[in-house]
Amino acid sequence: MDRKYLANAIRALSMDGVQQANSGHPGAPMGMADIAEVLWRSHLNHNPSNPEWADRDRFVLSNGHGSMLIYSLLHLAGYELSIDDLKNFRQLHSKTPGHPEYGYAPGIETTTGPLGQGITNAVGMAMAEKALAAQFNKEGHDIVDHFTYVFMGDGCLMEGISHEACSLAGTLGLGKLIAFWDDNGISIDGHVEGWFSDDTPKRFESYGWHVIPAVDGHDAEAINAAIEAAKADPRPTLICTKTIIGFGSPNKSGSHDCHGAPLGAEEIAATRKELGWEHGPFEIPQEVYAEWSAKEAGAAKEAAWDEKFAAYEAAHPELAAEFKRRVNGDLPAQWEEKANQIIADLQANPANIASRKASQNALEAFGQMLPEFMGGSADLAPSNLTMWSGSKSLEANDFSGNYIHYGVREFGMTAIMNGIALHGGFVPYGATFLMFMEYAHNAMRMAALMKVQNIQVYTHDSIGLGEDGPTHQPVEQIASLRLTPNMSTWRPCDQVESAVAWKLAIERKDGPSALIFSRQNLAQQERTVEQVADIAKGGYILKDSDGKPELILIATGSEVELAVKAAEQLTAEGKKVRVVSMPAT
Repeated sequence: MDRKYLANAIRALSMDGVQQANSGHPGAPMGMADIAEVLWRSHLNHNPSNPEWADRDRFVLSNGHGSMLIYSLLHLAGYELSIDDLKNFRQLHSKTPGHPEYGYAPGIETTTGPLGQGITNAVGMAMAEKALAAQFNKEGHDIVDHFTYVFMGDGCLMEGISHEACSLAGTLGLGKLIAFWDDNGISIDGHVEGWFSDDTPKRFESYGWHVIPAVDGHDAEAINAAIEAAKADPRPTLICTKTIIGFGSPNKSGSHDCHGAPLGAEEIAATRKELGWEHGPFEIPQEVYAEWSAKEAGAAKEAAWDEKFAAYEAAHPELAAEFKRRVNGDLPAQWEEKANQIIADLQANPANIASRKASQNALEAFGQMLPEFMGGSADLAPSNLTMWSGSKSLEANDFSGNYIHYGVREFGMTAIMNGIALHGGFVPYGATFLMFMEYAHNAMRMAALMKVQNIQVYTHDSIGLGEDGPTHQPVEQIASLRLTPNMSTWRPCDQVESAVAWKLAIERKDGPSALIFSRQNLAQQERTVEQVADIAKGGYILKDSDGKPELILIATGSEVELAVKAAEQLTAEGKKVRVVSMPAT
């Protein structure tokens, strides 16, 4: 069957879905349909019957506004996404929201929409693949061997985060990362040459990428050849595909008129005629479904991998068991017992230290049990104290380590960590000064939205950081984190609360955690065994009054010590005072 005809199925579903919703973005799906057809039918290793297959290729639609493209692909390939789901595009509680959302439709690898974050998530996924392969693959047993493909548009490349991520991807030699640039020259405001005139191929060459320029995005043979060349190169690849936005629309293609609005009934009819697509809205012939279905091929690919894994398991049973544990996201045996003992020992051996140092001590203790840790810092490791004795840096030619030097890339770091978490096999943590969480907040918001594990260490947490001045003194940042739905925000007052915060962040699989630590030393508080257990509640009575309190002081972090001293003074003056430590909100 003609490949263009198969691609036209995407175009038809995309313009029909947007028209039915009376809103959306038909242009990009129509322009990238030929690229998607070649990639998905000839290269992408996936199994619609098991979207969670560990060694599947990952596909990310970074230009998430073109969501009807991925919904059409998932439907045609045989995922559990019905034609009725496509008809419910952009409707409340549907599986097909306006931008792809992780956890709604099977096959959606990440939530995209804020431009630039999809390509950055993809960098994280490719890093996770390379690291997992380095840790588990053995001679004759390549159980981790898959590509990460990403579609992105001009908007993604204009976003600063694309520089942060793609620069690091080149430095680290992520050869299994293949990005397609939808070079259609159009954004919402019109033709982009007035605000985007970069030499994008040279930009990516300077990052150390393999660049394939000037590929006709409507020529299946040229697209296929580019993908083959990309897969054979040890560097990350940018395939520059020249496309026509809204391809097939007689009056709106090549124009911003089809970027973010329905084509309209009259133009859709004209487009059907132009494309030779003689079927009604949401009608796909059975022979087209048959050509598109990836179920049989996908099941065969996964079965072949299962055989490879069985051979690996026979040769390396302990590694195989560890691989399954980590991919499943399970904690090690005896985790709870050992972690609680670490916390009890800290309470029994007081130390007045900065909570950032307490954080490092917790990493040292817990890290011995967690080979899945993938740490990092945005060029502040000596200040954030995120390295421990077991830390080993990732390098382009040795990815067997567990620590990433992200450089000064707070936003990129956080979104890369989302990709690592989404890929699976690792528990990522990163770090910067609390003040600079502002650069990265949207990526943490995305982690909260997706319910993925992302542990951020934010040190230097108050105006107690005096010498650097107001540019480095956080004021409103903690409130911002606390206001973010599904964000677990911890500000411990001593080494015991710090260890509890780390334990719960490690155990939390359904959202991100912000761990906020001080630079200055903090006094350790006295607690009973029951009070230590109560820390996990997020707030507890640290010091109580004799009888009903007249005054209750609630504090977090470095202010807890002040609250305790104030309570002691007020008590001496005859007041009944209770102190509540509230480390988590």
